[in-house]
Parts: sequence; structure tokens; C-alpha cells
Amino acid sequence: MLRLLSDENFNGDIVRGLFLCLPNLDLQRVQDVGLEGTEDPVILEWSAANNRILLTHDRATIPEFAYARTVAGQLMPGVFVVHDRMPIRHAIDELLLIETCSEQAEWLGLVVYLPL
Repeated sequence: MLRLLSDENFNGDIVRGLFLCLPNLDLQRVQDVGLEGTEDPVILEWSAANNRILLTHDRATIPEFAYARTVAGQLMPGVFVVHDRMPIRHAIDELLLIETCSEQAEWLGLVVYLPL
């Protein structure tokens, strides 16, 4: 099972849909762990410290900070950048596929853009 963290502005309908399909999904929201309003590098640091892959719609800044962590030799459990115009059902289906068909370690150091 993947360990996930959803960014502050990640679509809540996608999160709810994931939990409807997988009630035991190991997903925390930035808001629930006290990181609301926090800068991206801090979120990525928390994600790394807690071994959680970040779910985000932020294509502008998160990938750059994530790659910088990797280049610096810092832990970066992975980032899934979900296109914000992707239909909600499609986003849920792709994330469920990734959740059920992969392992946490496969995403280490990667920034993956969805749709695949």
C-alpha cells in the first residue's frame, strides 16, 4: 500500500473518491497534519520525513523543488502531479491503478505527471 499526502489545493473530490473506493487508503491531507499555508519545500521535507508520496496539481513549483531535493541527495519519496483539468473519475482511476499495482519504493525520486 502506498503512503500518500495530498497537497493543500488538491481536489477534494478526488480524495473523497479514492476513499470511497479504498476506505483503508493511507492518505493524509496537508490540512490534517498542520501544514496548511506552508511553503512547498517544507511540505516536501515533511513528505520525505514521513515517507509519503505527494499528490499535487502544482506543475509550476513542486516539481522544481522535488528535483532539487533529488539532485541534492535528499530523500524524495515521489510526486504525482495530476493535471487540474483531468476529469475527476479519470484521476481517481489512474491513482487507484497506481495504488493497487505498485509499491512505495518504485516512486522514490520520481515526479510523475498524470494522465500517464
